Amino acid sequence: MKEKGRKVIASNKKARHNYSILETYEAGVALVGTEVKSLREGKASLVDAYASIDDGEVWLRGLHVPEYGHGTWTNHAPRRTRKLLLHRREIDKLLGKTKESSLTLVPLSMYFSDGKVKVELALAKGKQDYDKRQDLARRDTEREITRELGRRIKGMRG
Repeated sequence: MKEKGRKVIASNKKARHNYSILETYEAGVALVGTEVKSLREGKASLVDAYASIDDGEVWLRGLHVPEYGHGTWTNHAPRRTRKLLLHRREIDKLLGKTKESSLTLVPLSMYFSDGKVKVELALAKGKQDYDKRQDLARRDTEREITRELGRRIKGMRG
């Protein structure tokens, strides 16, 4: 039985708060057997994870995949560095953009796509504290506006 669709394993909720997302990429992840079994149980943490480019290859560092409960001595190391699978032209493009400016590669989410583990990788620029405050203020005002519009619509109908 083949899996269809997209099932989210883990997401990095703080990434959109701490970074301005410029572009996103979908990358495959090179994993060992017990990692996949642990991910199928929905256990992973992207909190401290980041990606780097070394020798023309993209590596995901800091991703925590806990050991598989029913595993034996063949279990994986929880925080090992994992290789990301991207096309050569994508890697070259990312390498150029991260070298020229102060951009970083941040994983936004990890999910199963048709039975294969994928990572949504973002090319991002770090936000300053005042940028974060401006975003929060803007979000609050938008929320207030939509609330007020909702109240007015309900008031007109009622």
